[in-house]
Amino acid sequence: MNSSAIGPAGTHLSLRRSLTLLTLLFYGLAVIVGAGIYVAIASVIDRAGDATPLSFLLAGIVAGLTGLCYAELASRFPEASGAAAYVMHGFGSNRLAQLTALALTVAIAIAAASIASGSVSYLSKLIGLSATALTTLLVVGFTMLAMLGVRESASLSAAIGVLEILGIAVATWVGFLTAPDLNVEGMLPSSVAGWQGVVGGSFIAFFAFIGFESLVNMAEEAKEPRRTIPYAIVGAIVVSTLLYIAVSAALVLADRGGESPLIGLFQGSHASLFAAVGSLAIANGVLVEIMMLARLFYGMARRRQLPAFLEQVNPRTRTPIVATALAGAIVLAASVLIPFKQLVGFANTLTLGIFVLVDLALWRIQNTRPTGERAFAVARWVPPVAAASAVALIFANLFA
Repeated sequence: MNSSAIGPAGTHLSLRRSLTLLTLLFYGLAVIVGAGIYVAIASVIDRAGDATPLSFLLAGIVAGLTGLCYAELASRFPEASGAAAYVMHGFGSNRLAQLTALALTVAIAIAAASIASGSVSYLSKLIGLSATALTTLLVVGFTMLAMLGVRESASLSAAIGVLEILGIAVATWVGFLTAPDLNVEGMLPSSVAGWQGVVGGSFIAFFAFIGFESLVNMAEEAKEPRRTIPYAIVGAIVVSTLLYIAVSAALVLADRGGESPLIGLFQGSHASLFAAVGSLAIANGVLVEIMMLARLFYGMARRRQLPAFLEQVNPRTRTPIVATALAGAIVLAASVLIPFKQLVGFANTLTLGIFVLVDLALWRIQNTRPTGERAFAVARWVPPVAAASAVALIFANLFA
């Protein structure tokens, strides 16, 4: 397949390979952590209670199994269209690949709407503008930033990711300091209802891990993608899981809940400062979602699964300008129009369904094609177990 795109004057332009392993790792952490703890933690505590750390651990295991599948697929097929390309390679169905891309678009739009709304809830504590105005400024600003160049936008996202991690580290430290005691045994459920809460909480906590799959869409802009993308995926999931367990344990031990449990750890100016960090962390997720959606459109246009104008690459910035503009427009519409609180569960279910398809695609590929010499490979039991765990989480939520 030609890895280039048509420029404005008919010239063939490719995306610029400028992303290193470290940049990709913090880029992945930026969207995972920003969309996770800062947005979903209150709902997970509400459902799982003192067992919240177990919910994040269970969700991390499910995400980790599929993350390993994405890692091998990204190493075999380093393509911008990500999951849609993997389904095409695995099942040989152009229609199924297009349906996967449609499902991804809906899931990303809803996730971005949720993230934008979460950021606005933090920003509204600092800036006296309406939610619609704040959301519009946020999405338009990040869409323009995504057009400037992948190195600039990804590096900024990674830098914000470092700030996010520092914020979570400080919150964890404050939570443990203010906890009346460190009764870890109280986090273990003692009843069937308690374990049901853990499973139900893990379904919501799974939203906190949505984002690692965005790394595969950067494969055509990464240096040594067969190596850097897989290790960035695995590293981002492992680090974010450890962060989630630590900070959720601190919140539970400090007896913090309510709508904004993280801000509840702080008082006065410290609370305002943390709200500022939280709004920046969550807003960063919007940037990543726009970039991910744009690369999906670009990659599919190259496969002739979407109109050709979406594969146009700007000769100066070497970014898919038209695809980025479309992605920004979709995210803005979703953020302003969709009642995201009612649809987060739907986004989770849709994403888990996509993960099942990707897992099964790898399972078929492993049984029919040899692993490339430089490819990242996982054991053959991983894809079916990953698919089964994702299906189990979907059904377990119905009875939690």
